[in-house]
Amino acid sequence: MEKEKHKILVVDDELDMRVYISTVLETSGYRAVVTKNGKEGVETAVKINPDLIVLDVMMPGEGGVLMYRTLKTDPKLKKIPVVMLSAVKKEIFFHYLKMLNVKMENNISEPEAYLEKPPDHEDLLKVIKILLK
Repeated sequence: MEKEKHKILVVDDELDMRVYISTVLETSGYRAVVTKNGKEGVETAVKINPDLIVLDVMMPGEGGVLMYRTLKTDPKLKKIPVVMLSAVKKEIFFHYLKMLNVKMENNISEPEAYLEKPPDHEDLLKVIKILLK
């Protein structure tokens, strides 16, 4: 019997980025499930319970930061490792997260990984492999 493939949820509003990331994942032996916004992303995460989530920070509507906060405050979803992807520099995102935590009762932990867009496919796969161990 074939080993079950790791399910990775990809949440990004840009079609070309969803296609790129899902192609990299599928050709590397993972099962990619894609959604185009934070609302769909959370609903899909609840439904499929992915092994890992690749999440875009900057999305219209319920953006990546809101989805990330929802994931990390949900008892069933908070253990899922998240790779944040963004055109925003890492330092800026972490500062924003720190400012959010000032207002929040429960601090949100930093993501397990953060890659700037567009991610190099080898860097992305390396991070995913480490997080899925």
